[in-house]
Amino acid sequence: MQNTDVEQPLADMATALQHHLSEHQIKSPIMIGIHTGGAWVAKRLHQMMGIEEPLGTLDISFYRDDFTRIGMHPEVKPSKINTTVEDRHVILVDDVLHTGRTIRAALNEIFDYGRPASVILAVLVERSGRELPIEANVVGINMPLADGQHVKLEGPEQLHLVVQEDA
Repeated sequence: MQNTDVEQPLADMATALQHHLSEHQIKSPIMIGIHTGGAWVAKRLHQMMGIEEPLGTLDISFYRDDFTRIGMHPEVKPSKINTTVEDRHVILVDDVLHTGRTIRAALNEIFDYGRPASVILAVLVERSGRELPIEANVVGINMPLADGQHVKLEGPEQLHLVVQEDA
């Protein structure tokens, strides 16, 4: 098992996001984190970037395409978006981009709230194994992992990544 500190990648992500927003002349974006790890990362980025709009969170449990296979997750959290997404620039944050299915589910849920002007995807870790054509705009760490390896963000107070082997 390997632990990885995320402080520098988070700082790099905040800088890259600020640059992206400036380059695209986006003045007041909203930020939404995907439960659970993405919400932790979003909270840190939201603070670092000084975004004025309240931080939103999504629980995509009901939007997953494997819902019938994995069943209901026992700790479903409510989604909370306290502002309109209609014609707004949304920064969608997740901890790990792997297959792309979590992001697809999150986009479906966001569109239930309205049609955003754009969605900027920021992920702490981008790893191999994509199943859908989804690409992040901002990545903290590129982590090629072998089959049988997984990465998990642990927190929420001291955020760190743990790479594990399948048992």
